[in-house]
Amino acid sequence: MEKEFVIRSYSYCELAMLYFPNSTKKNASAQLGKWIRENEKLQSQWLELGFKPRKKLLTPIQVKMIIDVFGEP
Repeated sequence: MEKEFVIRSYSYCELAMLYFPNSTKKNASAQLGKWIRENEKLQSQWLELGFKPRKKLLTPIQVKMIIDVFGEP
């Protein structure tokens, strides 16, 4: 039985590893960052919420936004 994904605060790396479990932490973070940068709507919503590049902790709102766009990891 699969565990249900819980929307909560995640470190950026932790969430990236959920999306890319077979990657290194560095590569997973880079790939998630690429997905986010390529999605202009998500990126603008994040900026409105005060997201700063290189921020290490994602709020539950930011995590929900990612899930809404990319689906659950």
